[in-house]
Amino acid sequence: MSASCRSGLLLLFFFLFYLCYLLLGALIFSAIEKPEEIRLKVELRALKAQFLNQSCISSASLESFLEQVLEANKYGVSILKNATVNTNWDFASSLFFAGTLVTTVGYGHTTPLSDSGKAFSIFFALLGVPFTMLILTACVQRLMYFFTYIPIGQCQQRSGWQHKAASKVHFIVVALISVICFFVIPAAIFSSIEQTWSYLDSFYFCFISLCTIGLGDFVPGEQYGQKLRPLYKISVVVYLFLGLMVMLFVLRTFHKAADLHGLTGVFHLPQCEEEDQEPIIRESPGTEDKTAHDRDRLAQSQPSYDSIGR
Repeated sequence: MSASCRSGLLLLFFFLFYLCYLLLGALIFSAIEKPEEIRLKVELRALKAQFLNQSCISSASLESFLEQVLEANKYGVSILKNATVNTNWDFASSLFFAGTLVTTVGYGHTTPLSDSGKAFSIFFALLGVPFTMLILTACVQRLMYFFTYIPIGQCQQRSGWQHKAASKVHFIVVALISVICFFVIPAAIFSSIEQTWSYLDSFYFCFISLCTIGLGDFVPGEQYGQKLRPLYKISVVVYLFLGLMVMLFVLRTFHKAADLHGLTGVFHLPQCEEEDQEPIIRESPGTEDKTAHDRDRLAQSQPSYDSIGR
């Protein structure tokens, strides 16, 4: 059997495993969440019946009122006493919305009300999403040099480790530091600021946000009477950008390590080094020769994944 055929069969196996993984996840979610949903429905029906018995409001009037309240709530407008009692569209909240839009996190808690706002959201995301990805990728390319190539080279020179062992240890350290700095510590901060969030809720919010899932069940800065709310909203936007950059850096580091250990060759994927042959942001024509000379000099003096034998 040829290598291409074996790779195809292995890919088919992983596809079937992925499909089974999705089906298993659906069954587990259904088993966990459906009883809670039924319990909540029963409680709401009992609460509704109790309210109707104690008032002169008809059931039809109450349902009409609730429909309007729930419809407005989809756009982030609430009649409850909360932090957005004045407006959802002050500068800090608008910046938070713009940040979640271009990073594709999209919590869905606040959405445009007008047709012009929806049209501008399309235009803004059409340019903002690829530009955000460009900026993140360009930054990660530079982070790879300082936090991947140099540390691995220093580790090899000082400890005498083999290339594969050094890359494996480096990836574990990078992943551990990233989890602590962008999940564990921020979760503690969020749980202390958001009074209704437990630590698990906060950790869940960090994971959902930095994975750009953005379910919207937890949104920071929406409680009533929060101090320095505009600064808090802006700080969350900065956290999202930095967190996404680090997540992309970790994934790229993993790709490098997987390429080094031959995992990318299993599925005939392109090697990660091929992506680095052209810079994300090109230099001006007058500096191309100098850049090429500097690149050759750095390649000779610093370790690279290209020089590692597989």
